Amino acid sequence: MAWKIATFNVNGIRSRLHVLLTWIERNKPDVLCLQEIKCRDVEFPFDAMRDAGYEASVFGQKSFHGVAILSLRKPEELRRGFGGDGSDVEARLIAAKIDGIWIFNTYVPQGRSPDNPAFQEKLAFFARLKELFSREHKPSEPIVWTGDINVAPEDMDVFAPKRMEGKIGFHPEEKQALAGVVSWGFIDLFRKHHPELRQFTFWDYRLPKSFDRDLGWRLDHIRATECVARASIDCRVDAAPRGEPGPSDHAPVWAEIELGGIGA
Repeated sequence: MAWKIATFNVNGIRSRLHVLLTWIERNKPDVLCLQEIKCRDVEFPFDAMRDAGYEASVFGQKSFHGVAILSLRKPEELRRGFGGDGSDVEARLIAAKIDGIWIFNTYVPQGRSPDNPAFQEKLAFFARLKELFSREHKPSEPIVWTGDINVAPEDMDVFAPKRMEGKIGFHPEEKQALAGVVSWGFIDLFRKHHPELRQFTFWDYRLPKSFDRDLGWRLDHIRATECVARASIDCRVDAAPRGEPGPSDHAPVWAEIELGGIGA
């Protein structure tokens, strides 16, 4: 059975609900991970998601951040935040076990600038994430790590690598921190299927006509442990929603996985 998982930073789910529902209707993923929902749990549009056929697992926050996982089937297990006890100051991580696969949806801090304290918080987030995986899981398990990772790992993942080197989102320390988590046992599904394709997922509103000029970054990723990556069929970016009215500054990324191939 082909199983589709997707990730989408919606940049405010209430203002972007029409964009999200249109994309869901066109693509019908089994699982959709959302970031930057920018609402409290009680403000989340549960009814609209239910009408679209989805269970919604939410870890929200007033006005900022917030993550959610939409799924056609109810999660077998669920955690919100690193501790799982609601003690996280910012709502940036939610994980669910669905169809036997643990899915970790993260909205990694942007970091602001390399000389800002928020940059060290970003590096600490990666370190904390790797510690979580090492403490509670094994690379042999079927796991997907996805979301707005806020790091472009390679030169081909930014529109102007020489100009961007050392800046937020493309700083050597960020790339090293991301690589540290990846080294635990994750494979970049987009690069697995498209090793030479220059494709972005984020086009900054503040840069004039950034989408029309394709001045973007690949910040949104779907990564998986080896058993899941081996069973993956494809992984692509759907840039179309970024060019439609009232868009998020991010585009959805999706991957298809043959569930029967995970244990093969």
